Amino acid sequence: MSTLVSEEVREALHEGRPVVALESTLIAHGLPRPRNLAVAAELEESVRAGGAVPATIAVIDGTARIGLDRAALTRIAEDPSVRKLGHRDLAPALATGTTGATTVSATAWLADAAGIRVFATGGLGGVHREWSETQDESADLRLLARVGITVVCAGVKSILDVPATLQRLETLGVTVVGYGTEHFPGFYLSSSGEPVDWTLRTPEEVAGVIRAQDGLDGPRAALVVANPVPVAEQLDPALHDRVLARGLAAAKEKGITGQAVTPFLLEYLMVHTEGASLEANLAAVRGNVRLAASIAGAYASRTGPGGAAAPVARGTGAGEASAPGADGR
Repeated sequence: MSTLVSEEVREALHEGRPVVALESTLIAHGLPRPRNLAVAAELEESVRAGGAVPATIAVIDGTARIGLDRAALTRIAEDPSVRKLGHRDLAPALATGTTGATTVSATAWLADAAGIRVFATGGLGGVHREWSETQDESADLRLLARVGITVVCAGVKSILDVPATLQRLETLGVTVVGYGTEHFPGFYLSSSGEPVDWTLRTPEEVAGVIRAQDGLDGPRAALVVANPVPVAEQLDPALHDRVLARGLAAAKEKGITGQAVTPFLLEYLMVHTEGASLEANLAAVRGNVRLAASIAGAYASRTGPGGAAAPVARGTGAGEASAPGADGR
């Protein structure tokens, strides 16, 4: 795989310092310009403020990049031709010299291949409503059953079938824990109403679960840390339910099906909540990034280079270097 890891990220990984992966689809396709670039820089700075190294991931001219410099970040934010890449799209994108922003599945795949253990995002994809008719399910779910990464998220998008998604994650062997909550978050909402089997309350507890996964040496699968958006920053539940119901009816009336449903409903929510859904989304992402940095720090504090218990080395790097062994799985 044609992969380039920034020197800062490469050195942090080599020295056992905390690193947090960040997706780039939010930057390219999830936010309006020019706010998207400002938010991208803000999220990276939040990771640094939490004591970790940010590794925003994207594909630039057919090269997978783990850690973006300012020029690459700006290109992803401002170039309207940037494509949206899931993990199934990586091979054609690399082979054809394409530039694209990575979704949850592609980011998790590339981060895991580079040896990054913690990834922060907004919400996961999942099983779509009326699955029995459409068979529509996000590629995120199967991919998370194949990579040993911890994903900090605000649950799955509330426009999806949340109970079916949780059942699917269970079937795939993906561990789901609530962070400070006994209920699975609802992305824009603090709670989806669905219970979780496990609740953790500190970054150290999460890091302990990651180490326990390391020690089990069993089948690889992700750890999903479901971190709810604060109640004060969630989308008003009554407004959410009312607008979502209207959006679902509008999609059915317009004959919108399959992969087109999700972007339609997300846009419908943003317009008909007058931007409140976008602000709740950003509040969730910010909280997830802060928590991910804390988890990465707690994990690194007792895990040295190569995964052995050791003191954490300190140092900084600049520039970029090719990743030895970052050839994927």
